[in-house]
Amino acid sequence: MMEGRDAPARAGATLLSRILEMRDFAPRLVSALVLAGAALGALWRGGDFFVVFWLVAALAVQWEWQTLIHAPRLAVRLVMGFAITTALAFAARHRAFDVAGYALISGVFAMAWLAGPGKRAWGAFGIVYAGALVMSVVALRLSLNGFEAIIWLFAVVWGTDVGAYFGGRLIGGPKLWPRVSPSKTWSGFLIGVTTGAVAGLVALRMVGGLAPGSMLGVVAMGYACAVISQGGDLFESGIKRHFRAKDSGSLIPGHGGFMDRLDGFIAAAVFAAVVGVTRVGPLEVAIGVLRW
Repeated sequence: MMEGRDAPARAGATLLSRILEMRDFAPRLVSALVLAGAALGALWRGGDFFVVFWLVAALAVQWEWQTLIHAPRLAVRLVMGFAITTALAFAARHRAFDVAGYALISGVFAMAWLAGPGKRAWGAFGIVYAGALVMSVVALRLSLNGFEAIIWLFAVVWGTDVGAYFGGRLIGGPKLWPRVSPSKTWSGFLIGVTTGAVAGLVALRMVGGLAPGSMLGVVAMGYACAVISQGGDLFESGIKRHFRAKDSGSLIPGHGGFMDRLDGFIAAAVFAAVVGVTRVGPLEVAIGVLRW
């Protein structure tokens, strides 16, 4: 009987200990709010301001990636990476996707050569990783219903992150993939993807971007993007573990680097852009994401 009476107390103590473990929450929250505010401001301004904002983010990702892989000729690789990433951003801005394709291919081969033996694939993928981020968000934003598509994407990714964080910390349970990311749990994953899909639907309704008859398609896309977002997070964790790095950088308090903050968003944005292009072509990408 005493054990039964003590069970709620033990459960409460366990929950309290998990809450106390979230000491990193305050800096994470402040950093997330600042970055979210900046991203929403750039989205509202649109046009060249939006392109430059995401170009800066992609350049930061390029910097962190090329530094992380410890390949030779770092300075030359950074110059090359910045030049190609900038070219990709402005090609996407002017919808010159053929030019973007040539620039991307040229950058991949040049970076592979510069990175040297044993690091060629790593160096080349840095071009793809940062370039795909800026091209996908610019293509989405500049198409019809682009504002609504980016709002939806923000809500899905941010909702997934928040749900996964609190679900994993407060509920715990079996680990999702302990060899790659020891802190992630199945409870966090499931709560995160559900929260992300619901948040995306709510945000889309709030901005009037939910087309008639598209709710099921949007919810399915929300779940898919939320899962892809978690996959992007695990991918970046695996890269850091491979190179024995705790964070991709130290530019953002509570988050490490830009790659640490944008890993899930990069994966989800690229996935959404690929779905949109596959369905309706490269000029109206957001339509292919939001209308079903």
